[in-house]
Amino acid sequence: AAELHWPEERQRKMAHYLPPAIMALFAPRPPIPFKEPIFKRKMYPYSGVAGFVKNLKEYDHPPPVKQETPQEVRKKIKDAKTKAYEEKLKKAVEDWDPKHPDNPEMTKDAFKTLFVARLNFEITAEDLKQEFEYYGKINKVHLVKDKKGKSRGYGFVEFESSRDLKEAYKDADGRKINKRRILVDVERGRTVKNWKPRRLGGGLGGTRKGGKDVNQRFSGREPPANERGGDRRERRDRGGREDRHRDRDRRDRGDRDRDRDRDRRRRERRDDRERDNDGRRRRDDRDRSRERERRRRRY
Repeated sequence: AAELHWPEERQRKMAHYLPPAIMALFAPRPPIPFKEPIFKRKMYPYSGVAGFVKNLKEYDHPPPVKQETPQEVRKKIKDAKTKAYEEKLKKAVEDWDPKHPDNPEMTKDAFKTLFVARLNFEITAEDLKQEFEYYGKINKVHLVKDKKGKSRGYGFVEFESSRDLKEAYKDADGRKINKRRILVDVERGRTVKNWKPRRLGGGLGGTRKGGKDVNQRFSGREPPANERGGDRRERRDRGGREDRHRDRDRRDRGDRDRDRDRDRRRRERRDDRERDNDGRRRRDDRDRSRERERRRRRY
């Protein structure tokens, strides 16, 4: 009997030397939990649809109602917005009057007024006047602004002489002012019949027609020489290669002369301002010295 119980005693003694993870492998399983039996309710007997076919034949079907597709809904919304915008634009065109006498910013003579567009938004009316004084005496400069007082990128310059206007119209188009090339044109609102600005569906600009293939990619009224169309025969008919070189040299020479004259006028104006400032400063020093001497004599 002692020999029969020896393995169990040895097992109990060896259990002290085994880790808990190994002892868990020899532990008895927990008892199986009791589950109540499933109650099966009685199901209704299923049948086919053959018995309802006669009812379907006697049923009065309503006409089908066509539902709008998402594409049709979007098109309907777009058409409604387009119609509302056209009505608003039509009313704005009827109310627009460039010759309204109550406009205080309107220049006096429309035939001496130059339209300047694509301006830098940081430029001021004084800067614009200083740039165009090179072509002649200016009566008025109007820089168009929005309700918040910010520049809208275009303005009007009224010259004293129509000759100065023509010179600025021919020469200033495409010039760079504050790192942006400008566009100049005559004022058409009061000189062209039935003229409408860009915001009312008119204008002559071609920079916002559609995609990159149709939009204008150059600054100014006319494209540069390297982007003009036409084949070699057409260019030869215009005057030939020598005439083009001669015209280009003449144009470059004229540009250099104008730049030289403009620089000389700017230097002269700067020298005049410095001379006036020096004279004013000397007069102020002289007046202060006289006042100081008068006070010294009084006391």
